[in-house]
Amino acid sequence: MEWTGARYADQPTVEVTTWVAAPPGTVWALVSDVTRMPEMSEELQSARWAEGASGPAVGVRFIGRSRHEQFGEWETTSTVVACDPEREFAWAVGDPAEPSAVWRFGLEPRDGGTALSQRMRMGPGRSGLSFAIDAMPEKEQKIVFVRLREFERGMTATLEHIRQRAEA
Repeated sequence: MEWTGARYADQPTVEVTTWVAAPPGTVWALVSDVTRMPEMSEELQSARWAEGASGPAVGVRFIGRSRHEQFGEWETTSTVVACDPEREFAWAVGDPAEPSAVWRFGLEPRDGGTALSQRMRMGPGRSGLSFAIDAMPEKEQKIVFVRLREFERGMTATLEHIRQRAEA
């Protein structure tokens, strides 16, 4: 990831892509099951469907618990905002009208397998990162950049886990 100088209010994004030697249906089963995501993430510790939900659908919510060395532990409630089987799965963290982040998996059939992407957009709502920026506003661009790089590394690892599982 190259330096962009982005600020939180710019709603910066990061995206990672890979190709998986498995059909979209196989990949979809992995990316749309939030309860399996902690197995593929260093930061996300647990995830469970909320309010009696048992699977993905637009409007369904889930609760995630995360841990980060500098930020500590926290819990968020996310709402599924896109659920197009074998094509797209996305969720907004916090208030869907003003989320702290939007995460998205995109799937596209390609070359007998699946082109898989994971994308994250920060903001516009406040997040844990907002507290660091409040404490050191002169370092906002660096704080945002460092966090985007962390997300990029984590997303790369997540896609690799998904690829390995789907191809097994």
